[in-house]
Parts: sequence; structure tokens; C-alpha cells
Amino acid sequence: MKTLTIKLTGPLQSYGNQATFSRRTSYHYPSKSALIGMIAAALGYRRDDSRISNLNQLKVAVRIDQPGQTMTDFQIIEYDRAHQKRSLSYRDYLQDAVFIAAISGNSNKIEQINNALHHPKFQLSLGRRANVPAGPLKTKIFDNQDPVSVLKNSEWQASEWYQKRKGSYLAEIIADADLLPDKASTLVKDKVGSFDQAHRWHQYRAVVTLHVKLANSLNNTDHDVMASL
Repeated sequence: MKTLTIKLTGPLQSYGNQATFSRRTSYHYPSKSALIGMIAAALGYRRDDSRISNLNQLKVAVRIDQPGQTMTDFQIIEYDRAHQKRSLSYRDYLQDAVFIAAISGNSNKIEQINNALHHPKFQLSLGRRANVPAGPLKTKIFDNQDPVSVLKNSEWQASEWYQKRKGSYLAEIIADADLLPDKASTLVKDKVGSFDQAHRWHQYRAVVTLHVKLANSLNNTDHDVMASL
């Protein structure tokens, strides 16, 4: 077994949860379906590819290293041009967020995914097609470690300006429930059923939440201000 970490950062990210057409909200972290969608795009799977469902078997945990600020975009959508029919839509995005996703599975599969993320067949996106990553993805592979253990021991990767505002940081981790079977779980509807645009649907999965304290290497107070005068 291997675990792959992926740093997810960009100007805008959006991880849609259940919503109406006129109001599209976002989870405050990358959903499992969004991660699988990105991996499937990298591997060159089309929306109706039967291999996508197998990616649900990957074990996933996400750490929030820098919570995003919610931005709501107001749009007018023309859904029937012939009859000039329009609808109002409000869509939420996360600004300046930083997440670390940890994904584990068969060693060969993880190596294949890592290679694909750096040589993607289709465009990669952070939730929505227009939300592109801020440059090439930063990934790392760990041997014989589960996603939660990796995230507990990985250094804080928030932006420098954000770290300078903080002391130590208590990061939230959201993980597949079977990675921590002794913790109470809740259900979220972000397991991929189908990405087919004709009939897109999701299933429920059990998740657990925990918090881990991360050290801040930029917040070094062991200095003498008067010595520089």
C-alpha cells in the first residue's frame, strides 16, 4: 500500500454539495467525488467510463491547511435561447484555500495516478472546470502509511502570509470512516455514482473528523528586536 499526497491550491475552488439549480453551495473541503473526478481526468477517463466507479475504492483523507473565504458569484443563465428563457443562479467559491489530500491504494495504482497527475490527459480542475490549480500539482508518495497518519505528520503547507498571521494551527482532517473505525462517523453524499451528464448522481459515504495541531516554522519569536538597532 502507498499513500499519495496532493497539494490543492488555486485562486478559486468549489466542491459542490447537494443544491438546487438556483443556489450552488460548496463543501468547505474537497469532496471525494471531486478528487476522483480530477484523478479520472488525469487518467483520461471520460464521464461514462466504467472504470471511474473503481476509484471509489481508494481511501481518502483531506486536511484543511488554509480555510478559504466564501465568495458568491451571481449569474444569469440562458437555458432556452430559442424562447429567451433565463434563470438566476448563485454559486459559491472558496478563495485562497489550501488543502492537502491524501489518497491510498494499491502501490501500482498510486504510482499510475501520480504519473497521470503530472501528465494529465484532460484538464485538471479544483471542483469546477474553470477552477484550475495554481501551477503544477505538488505530490509526494509515502510507503506503508495510511492517509490519516501521513496527514498527521506532514508539515503545514498554508501560504506564507497566512502562516505569519498565526501561531500554531489546529487543522481539520476529514477522512473515510474506515480509516478511523473507533471514531463516530457522519454521512456525506460525495461518493461517485456516475459523472454522466445525462444522469449524474452520487452515493453516501461515512466520514470522520479529527483535528491535529501543526507547528508554524515561520512564527519564530526567538529574536531580539533591540539587537538590530
